Amino acid sequence: MHEALFHHVLVAADGSDASVAAARMGFRMARNCGAQVDLVYVVDAFLCEEMRRFDHRELEEIREELREQGERTLQVLREEAERMGVEVATRVRRGDPFEEIVAHAQEMHADLIVMGHVGRRPRRQVRLGSVAERVLEFATCPVMVVGADAAER
Repeated sequence: MHEALFHHVLVAADGSDASVAAARMGFRMARNCGAQVDLVYVVDAFLCEEMRRFDHRELEEIREELREQGERTLQVLREEAERMGVEVATRVRRGDPFEEIVAHAQEMHADLIVMGHVGRRPRRQVRLGSVAERVLEFATCPVMVVGADAAER
């Protein structure tokens, strides 16, 4: 018998189509390797501040709304993972998304990060989203970046 390639997979979720496709890919890989899975959603501190500039609500109310959105996103993905026979742990963090993803991966000793590709340019001009780009730059383990159409394959 061969040793599993991955033992602990971190899936970064933000609710986008690409992150859902990434989660599905991560769940399949984890099931095939018998790996543990952590799902993390990061409430973007900068986005909270930007929203506050155009919103009458208090900053804490905006943060709470985004945290609840993250919890809902993680619940939907957790249910999907369980249907696939994969148990997951979930965590909502707050801060700079790339920093929080990299920190969480290090804390849990992840040997793979799976995350969605974010880009709205025509396919011939596609570039990585800034979060994915920064995670690739700073992560100490391999990073798999998945496009939104990957789930269809």
